[in-house]
Amino acid sequence: MSGDGIRCMQLRGGSSKGAYFLASDLPADPAERDDLLLRVMGSPDERQVDGIGGGHPLTSKVAVVSPSDHADVDYLFLQVVPDRALVTDTQTCGNLLAGVGPFAIERGLVPVAGETTDVRVRLLNPVVGHAVATVSTPDGRVTYDGDTVMAGTPFPAAPVLLEFPGGDAPLFPTGGLVDRFDGVEVTCVDGGMPVLLVRAADLGVDGTESPRELEADDGLRARLEAIRLAAGRAMGLGDVRDATVPKVTLVSPPRHGGSVTTRTFIPHRVHTAIGVLGAVSVAAGVLAPGTVASAAAGDPVLIEHPTGTFAVSVDLGGSGADTRLLRSSVVRTARKLSDGLVWPRTGKATG
Repeated sequence: MSGDGIRCMQLRGGSSKGAYFLASDLPADPAERDDLLLRVMGSPDERQVDGIGGGHPLTSKVAVVSPSDHADVDYLFLQVVPDRALVTDTQTCGNLLAGVGPFAIERGLVPVAGETTDVRVRLLNPVVGHAVATVSTPDGRVTYDGDTVMAGTPFPAAPVLLEFPGGDAPLFPTGGLVDRFDGVEVTCVDGGMPVLLVRAADLGVDGTESPRELEADDGLRARLEAIRLAAGRAMGLGDVRDATVPKVTLVSPPRHGGSVTTRTFIPHRVHTAIGVLGAVSVAAGVLAPGTVASAAAGDPVLIEHPTGTFAVSVDLGGSGADTRLLRSSVVRTARKLSDGLVWPRTGKATG
């Protein structure tokens, strides 16, 4: 850390935007680190006008990257809540993951390997996982310019392929394909992000409403929170009242040639697209027979969301409640926005 500022790179990763730091540039103590990040991002303030946060959960994110003994780099994701003095590590972020490979190369943690460079990433939260990010590196450096158009962002950029190996963790953590909470059928699925799948029709909505319309429906939000709290306990997550997981995804029939239509609460605001690992979980729920989202789908699964379609490739093994996720992959994009020093406000971020 520098008395003249803290080194920070801002990148758009997928359909999110965040501040990327080397772990060595932040305090080692988690409480001191989190207080610093609140002051850097401008929380607590719903506008985050006194920091570099964007006033929305999708633009108030932090990636902490460091060399790894188990991969090329370690990646810790931290969600900085805009309007509260809260930083949480209870989930990872697959969208910001798209920027981890470029950031690691730019900071000299991973050497360029050729036209593309694979960066092996160990994800530190909520449980240790791994991913491989394939980054475009022609001419010996990261390139961000390209022709890949990704729904949820307005402009094309170079592709970043993200591949996730499977694991032994149960895909359906409650042990069932369908559970009932607060009188509503729900599928609890975890393909890297804990997600509740709920039929939109079962809650009296169409499933094509805009995020703003859904956020304005106080009755719907209250019902979903009651379901989420009950499901969180059933999924082994404990009391999730102050946690950002599980997410809740409303599912309905596709309207634009995809596999399913989605609207995702993250968990209280509505995503303008859908998160990477959330999309993997939804795709797994679509492919597995017997869930509330089961549907005929090819490879990749095409997930419709408020701003387009997200293609997810998923391989499943086993059947029923014993289904396992063997592998998944997605294509995202990332772009460096700024690189330099950031100055946090002084004092403590306690109110």
